[in-house]
Amino acid sequence: MIATAKRLESVQEYYFSRKLREVSQMIQQGHPVINMGIGSPDLAPHPEVVNALSIAMEHPRANMYQSYQGLPELRSAIADFYQNHYQVTLDPNAEVLPLMGSKEGIMHISMAFLNKGDHVVVQQTIYGGAYNFIVEEFPKYGIEFDFTKGFSKEDFSSKIKANTKVIYVETPSNPLMKITDLEMISSLAKESNLTSIIDNTFASPINQTPSDFGIDVIIHSATKYLGGHSDICAGAVAASNEHIEKIWNVAKNLGGSLSEYTVWLLERSMKTLAIRVKAHNKNAKKIAKWLHQHPLVDHVYYPGLKTHSHYKLAKKQMKGYTGMLSFELNESVNSETFLKSLALIKPSMSLAGVESTILAPSKTSHALLGEEERKNQGISEGLLRLSVGIEDTKDLLLDLEKAFEMSTI
Repeated sequence: MIATAKRLESVQEYYFSRKLREVSQMIQQGHPVINMGIGSPDLAPHPEVVNALSIAMEHPRANMYQSYQGLPELRSAIADFYQNHYQVTLDPNAEVLPLMGSKEGIMHISMAFLNKGDHVVVQQTIYGGAYNFIVEEFPKYGIEFDFTKGFSKEDFSSKIKANTKVIYVETPSNPLMKITDLEMISSLAKESNLTSIIDNTFASPINQTPSDFGIDVIIHSATKYLGGHSDICAGAVAASNEHIEKIWNVAKNLGGSLSEYTVWLLERSMKTLAIRVKAHNKNAKKIAKWLHQHPLVDHVYYPGLKTHSHYKLAKKQMKGYTGMLSFELNESVNSETFLKSLALIKPSMSLAGVESTILAPSKTSHALLGEEERKNQGISEGLLRLSVGIEDTKDLLLDLEKAFEMSTI
């Protein structure tokens, strides 16, 4: 990233709202600030952030309308601050743009890099919401798309056309934890002059840095690991200055700014991101191994298991294997009874919080795909997606074992 000092030099090119002016005045008077992502109830903001606010307040356009996704330069200054002081960054090689959610990120990115008549190659298995957005909305804007049949270079290259502009992947994938070769995707995109985009939510920036392999644009659902406490809805995009500028130009027209309170909660969470994700990784690996040996489980999908089809690839491009896993129950287990029998692990739509949650993708996250498409993607009725939290592993295993006992037909 460019040094914080350079960010502050160009802050005057942008503007803040009246609310931000009031925040600046509070800071100058020594009052604690709990919003705008620049402080906490107990700690005063860092001097560099205070300086950025003060400089911006002197700009003649400082009172103009502000719901344009926040100040890019101040946002970058704050991002630099947290990287330097908390060793937290979404991507060390990229700029970051906060958004209201990952689907908003997909929408903004689509409009930034795709026009009517363009084509995009999409990985076979992706988040159900993203799949549904592409299938239902792209045709309205004259954007063509093709889903790959597999994950090899040939699967992707065979779908590239003269009008292809983007390759979109998700790894590990939701919910089957399939791994896509990022180095291969990056190389293929560069060979064909395409923009490569990844949803990095399941990995988190702690476990995987896509830009190290040449991926252009990285999307995160900040609702998940970045937030980590199941109490916010947010998203973020990391990319080069050039690409962020394109996305920014779309985002400021579509709106969707994060609230000050949400930003504050996200700031709180980023301070513990690394330690939380490492705890998620450790617990998930233990539980995946336990489930793999369980007689009532037919299959476990976890890239940290040596039995995973892409274990070697995951080991190559990931620093940790995440807290996410999926498993298929044996036919002798009633899935609905199993879910209802869990006490500590809660059935929930969200994931990646400090608490463990579980759901059946066929009835929730991927319900909109339809039975035939779910079957094509390998999502069975007995598949369960488990987001392993940071509780004591023994308690989680005991909860799972009791549920197996109570749900066996």
